[in-house]
Amino acid sequence: MFKYITQLLDWCKIVLRLRNKKSGLLFKEAEIWWCHVGFNIGVEVFGKGDNFARPVLIFKKLNSHSFLGIPLTSQQKEGSWYIPIRCDDTEGKAILSQVKILDRSRLMQRIEAIPRSEFIRIQKAFKAFYCPDILNIDDTQEKFSPASGEAGDGG
Repeated sequence: MFKYITQLLDWCKIVLRLRNKKSGLLFKEAEIWWCHVGFNIGVEVFGKGDNFARPVLIFKKLNSHSFLGIPLTSQQKEGSWYIPIRCDDTEGKAILSQVKILDRSRLMQRIEAIPRSEFIRIQKAFKAFYCPDILNIDDTQEKFSPASGEAGDGG
């Protein structure tokens, strides 16, 4: 338990530093960056080392301050949510199940940009993982209205 508390306090120090960081970093989709991912809980992917960092693929730039990132691992894992990727001449996996919206202040250092063909392959894998039946939606089914909380026409 003491080790956990120490790690949590170490992560809190980094968070405080990041909150005060004036980041003017420019980033683009298809780039891989070292990123302060953090000290997370449960099955969430952790950052490694003193900076709680790991490589992250900039999957979708949301604005100049935030992006949808896909953490990477060098571990050879299996499953539909692990997509092979080369990063800095290392074979690894993009972890689709750990996609996260991140602020640019978490970015540390750009590693590289992946080729367009590689990025398109990952985009297709993302779509297949998160939207496998997107083309099989039956338009005749009743619509669900989140506002009313009931199935129907939303009225």
